[in-house]
Parts: sequence; C-alpha cells; structure tokens
Amino acid sequence: MTYEFENKAHEDGYKIVCGIDEAGRGPLAGPVFAAAVILPAGLEDSGINDSKKLSEKKREELFDFITENAVAYGIGSASEKEIDEINILNATFLAMKRAVENLGVKPDLALVDGNRKPNTGCEEITVVKGDSKSVSIAAASILAKVSRDRFMRKIAEQYPEYKFEQHKGYPTKLHYEMIEKYGVLPIHRKTFLKKIKAVQR
Repeated sequence: MTYEFENKAHEDGYKIVCGIDEAGRGPLAGPVFAAAVILPAGLEDSGINDSKKLSEKKREELFDFITENAVAYGIGSASEKEIDEINILNATFLAMKRAVENLGVKPDLALVDGNRKPNTGCEEITVVKGDSKSVSIAAASILAKVSRDRFMRKIAEQYPEYKFEQHKGYPTKLHYEMIEKYGVLPIHRKTFLKKIKAVQR
C-alpha cells in the first residue's frame, strides 16, 4: 500500500488530503458507517490494507494505530431508519459527509472509494477499489469496519438470541434463520426485508 494517490494530489497543489470509505452497505440490520482519515507521510510499512483482507484481530490493532497516528480522523454513520427513508446509497453518502464533518479540519481533497461522489463539501476524486490502492482510503475502510463491528457487538448484547456478534447483521443463513424464528427488530432495515414475512417485534 503506497501514497501514490496522496502524493499525486499534493503535487497537484492540494495540502490536506483525506481518504473516505464505508462499511455496512449490504447488511440487513444496523447503520452504515463511514470514516475519513488524513494520514501523515511515512506509514507505508504499517500493515494498513483493505479491511476485507485483514483478520478481525489485525483490524482492531490497526484501528488503534491509525487513530493514534492520523493527523485527523472522523467517523460517521446513518441509521437503519435513514437507510429506509432515503435508500442505502444516499445514506452511505450521508455517513461519509458526517465523517468528513467529524474530522475537525476541512480537507482540500477527498479520495473516495468507489465511482460515485458523495458531495461531502470538499473537492472529491473517486477511486474504484480505492481501499486496495490508496493508503488513506484503506485506513478509512478499517476505521469504518471496526466501528460498525463494535456497534453490532453492542446490539448483540441487547438481542443475544439473534447472534449479531457472529453475522454482524449481514444476510447470512444464520441471520435469516434468527429472523424467521424471532421476528424483525427495530434495528433491521425494513426495505431490505420486504420478501420476509417475519413477525414484527
């Protein structure tokens, strides 16, 4: 993982460059999370990588490393209710905007994972598969993923029978079985469950 995109941005005259990524677009339950990260130069050998390529233990370690070493970072989310109201794409953009607002400083440029600009209030460049190309986006992917996983573990304590600590709300066989057995929770995304005739709790 290199600073190729960040270095190019600096060469083009941008001083403050952040990476943005999300976690949790696909689950049936819980918020979508996003993170924005501004890194100092020289963290290439830190092990930062696309969060999907890392173990949970490594993500947790890197979460602490990133939050301790970042110039600034912000985490934002959009609730399951907001997802149902404005759809998952717009809710993801909302979470990204909130993450940038929580940075505490306004970036000159945001490197955004994917091919759609979320309109965060600063100039944006999209990078397809950015979490495996840009160290700032990869760092953001880790913060977003760990933040969401931690949130879902707390939800698991609230509803232990649903085993959220295992599936984190994703559409797994186990999760569908738990919905069929125990019903739909307030934490579930109703627009994602239109085909399920489960009991409302």
